[in-house]
Amino acid sequence: MPDAAPDFIGHPLSAVRRTLQTLLNAARIDDPPREARLLLEVATGLTAELLLRDAARLLRDDEAKRLSEALRRRLAHEPLSRIKGERGFYGRTFAVSPAVLDPRPETETLIDLVLQWVDETGGRQRPLSIIDVGTGSGCILITLLAELTHATGLATDLSPDAIAIARANAARHGVAERIAFTQARSLEGVDGLADILVSNPPYIPSADIAALDPGVRDYDPLLALDGGPDGLTVYRDIAARVGAVVPSGLIAVEVGTGQAADVAQILTNSVENRAGLPWTRKDLGGHVRTVAMLTQR
Repeated sequence: MPDAAPDFIGHPLSAVRRTLQTLLNAARIDDPPREARLLLEVATGLTAELLLRDAARLLRDDEAKRLSEALRRRLAHEPLSRIKGERGFYGRTFAVSPAVLDPRPETETLIDLVLQWVDETGGRQRPLSIIDVGTGSGCILITLLAELTHATGLATDLSPDAIAIARANAARHGVAERIAFTQARSLEGVDGLADILVSNPPYIPSADIAALDPGVRDYDPLLALDGGPDGLTVYRDIAARVGAVVPSGLIAVEVGTGQAADVAQILTNSVENRAGLPWTRKDLGGHVRTVAMLTQR
């Protein structure tokens, strides 16, 4: 942030936009034109179209104050989704807070895989039961329940603050009556049976966290990042009990770069009632993002 924050009050939107782009570019933030537009949307509540149409309109005092604060946070590399307090995921908008991982587009790969399996094995009208380990914002389970209108779900998370955000998101998307929450590590205390288990667990090796991008390292909760010495601790926890919890169904987990083979091996070695070998799915960037396996008794 510059020594003295720009005085945006009373300046035309077009001029403010140019100033924002200059400051964002100097801070080496990617795509300054897009970022400037989004900051103005946050400050003014105007859509992209209205910002263009009303480019000569002068910024009001309250808007300028909001913009200065949003700019300060963005120049400190806080993600825009956290500044806005929400993030889009699979066509829906989810509230986020410092207690939850910021939903990523890559995680939509997990949703696609589960829905494809459901479509190929009896369709979306079945009364399926889904468990989401480490639910965070709830974006995975809530999206699946919204797409599978006869399904029910159980979400686990160690953080009570994360569960509070997930509850709010469940209510926001009309699935609160079909979802239960429990504060727990992995599958501890989970006694019921499910047809599907999904998880985007913490998978960053502990020693690698300090080198992460500041937008991740400084703003995503450590609890949602730290996967232990090799990044695989929670996968082992899940694999130890998942065969009993999902006796006949689908296990699908997100993995980090280079982890797919190790996670597949953990599932293969730990789940006695597996039906065949695990398989993987790549995200749109070409990275292996999901490992899945079937169980059957």
